[in-house]
Amino acid sequence: MSQMRVGIAGGTGELGRLVAHELSSLGADVVILARGQHSSTPGVSESHETRLLNYHSKDDLVRSLEGLDVLVSTLSGLHPVIVEIQGRLIKAAALAKVKKFVPSDFGIDFRLVPYGDNRNLNLRRDFYDRFESVPIKKTSILSGAFTDMLTGTAPFIFFGLRRVLCWGDPHQKMDWTTRADTARYTAHAALDPDSPRFLRIAGDQISAADIADVMSTITGRRHRVLKPSGLNGLRKLAQVTRFFLPGVEEVYPPWQGMQYMHNMFSGVAKFDQVDNDLYPIEFRTVSEVLRHHIESIEMNRVGINRLGRA
Repeated sequence: MSQMRVGIAGGTGELGRLVAHELSSLGADVVILARGQHSSTPGVSESHETRLLNYHSKDDLVRSLEGLDVLVSTLSGLHPVIVEIQGRLIKAAALAKVKKFVPSDFGIDFRLVPYGDNRNLNLRRDFYDRFESVPIKKTSILSGAFTDMLTGTAPFIFFGLRRVLCWGDPHQKMDWTTRADTARYTAHAALDPDSPRFLRIAGDQISAADIADVMSTITGRRHRVLKPSGLNGLRKLAQVTRFFLPGVEEVYPPWQGMQYMHNMFSGVAKFDQVDNDLYPIEFRTVSEVLRHHIESIEMNRVGINRLGRA
């Protein structure tokens, strides 16, 4: 690929750093875009050029985006970020003659989830409805849930109890992709002048029952599905949790995670087809991720025991 200049809004975050690394490995000239009052302020990245953006000045924002071929957003936040700041970015990008914008849509398909069922996905829908007409090419990467969450970030697997949590049908397939694979795919799509409007990827499509079988194989100990209630029970639990723990300023309060799990276990957001083969990427499966996690735990346990005997 010929060298292209790609700006990353949110490039100092975890996903943004991964995308920057992958773009660099493909030969792109990466520019990290970070929040700041003056675009001339010295950068915050040692590896890439950094431009600090003043989101409150349209002229300054347009100047900061000039010379970019592509603008990728890995921003995370609520309405002020996902709708307002991204809205300013996409309009400024169009004025700065940026060729393509990749919005921060990483996750399950917000178009398939009924409006009101998921607060964070509502924001993606709001952004889409308000700014789809902006005259710039757009490509969204829909990646399902991050496989990395299965290692403990979200309550899907109770490792000590040898149980896999399930609400609803234990055989309902769900879409999983690691952050690293999502970043790698995003880098390829960003540099592809013919990338479609929406791309759907899944490193694995696997159910709660499948995950229990995977864990049984990896550990040699039987793992079973734990089903505390059905989908209606999960919905009610999310509503009660939101009432008592609203977390209105939090991006991922507990009830938001429950809404996301409901969307996955219900199958409403399940990809009917994926675009994995569009770019030369070997995706990591759920089994590979969990095996690596279990092996890391075992290595740490052995190391601690050795230190204790020393």
